[in-house]
Amino acid sequence: MGDVRGSCDDRFTGVRKALEDHLDGDELGASVAVDLDGETVVDLWGGYRDAERTTPWTQDTIVNVWSSTKCVLSLAALMLVDRGELDVDAPVGDYWPEFCANGKKHVLVRHLLSHTSGVSGWEQPFSVRDMYDWPTATERLAAQRPWWEPGTASGYHAANQGFLVGEVIRRITGVTFKQFVADEIAGPLGADFQVGAREADRGRIAPVVAPPPSEPVGAVDPDSIAVRTFTAPTMSVKATSSPEWRAADLGALNGHSNARGVLDVMRVLPLGGTAGGVRLLSPATIETVFRQQADGVDLVLEAPFTWGIGYCLGSPVVPYVPAGRTCFWGGWGGSMVVLDLDRRLTITYVMNAMAPGILGSARAEAYIRGVYAALG
Repeated sequence: MGDVRGSCDDRFTGVRKALEDHLDGDELGASVAVDLDGETVVDLWGGYRDAERTTPWTQDTIVNVWSSTKCVLSLAALMLVDRGELDVDAPVGDYWPEFCANGKKHVLVRHLLSHTSGVSGWEQPFSVRDMYDWPTATERLAAQRPWWEPGTASGYHAANQGFLVGEVIRRITGVTFKQFVADEIAGPLGADFQVGAREADRGRIAPVVAPPPSEPVGAVDPDSIAVRTFTAPTMSVKATSSPEWRAADLGALNGHSNARGVLDVMRVLPLGGTAGGVRLLSPATIETVFRQQADGVDLVLEAPFTWGIGYCLGSPVVPYVPAGRTCFWGGWGGSMVVLDLDRRLTITYVMNAMAPGILGSARAEAYIRGVYAALG
């Protein structure tokens, strides 16, 4: 049986059991946390930081959470909406004039937040290393022509959403997204969450372990929006252990945290905008999330998704997230953030051994179903 540490309310022993079982199986190291109505009722961790299973995953272990970072990116944008500094219905060009080039004059801020802008990746050639140069990466996005008519469909902005939304944040506030998170979100909330990883914290990072390779299903169209998005850049698991990756401002990709750290940030939404006595949003601003922007087969993920503003509102890809006033997203390999406003519930899960697929995993499903089974 896997060695699980931390605290767990008696109602949620099924979640602890699921983590123990998976640590005996396909889980390497992981943490799971749950907040219910302002109380942390699950804060569990276990396993190992390294593939050799020599270094235990401890309470302060952090890991690259991939696209779960986007949940914090959207929160930052909503904070500016709440302050009256950002209008989701305004053209991006109102804040970032250069973005209007090449047919993007009518791209709205909400299109960036809902993956419907038509700019889901960079034009080739573009590498992971090119992402480390913020000015050039954003200039190239500003100069591009949309790959489809903005607002008509979603196409997951896999790697570049942090640059698109992050540049809007920078133009408004004068600081980088990375700094905004430190000063305006993680700092006030006392949350162990950072974009990238400070030099002093690098000794507690659990390197991510790539999933088993998967065989392509059917013919691959090199001109498809999916292929163009996922090959510019082609993502590298190995890159996440480099000093350059950890120093970069990658608002869609390189948040570093554990389940408790993500929970301490993201519970703000289900709790009505205030957590731990710190107010980041008003309830009215939170309602912005539930303005549906797209509902259909995503051009990049090639599966059905319903997008609100900043978060996914539903998908058959993750049937274990219930309908209602829920929103969610996760990271490559399986990390997940579930925000259930009906129940004032937040569920977070992060791990280092990546499962196949872009969103969710059998492990994530086990923990999330365990939480809802406990609630009845």
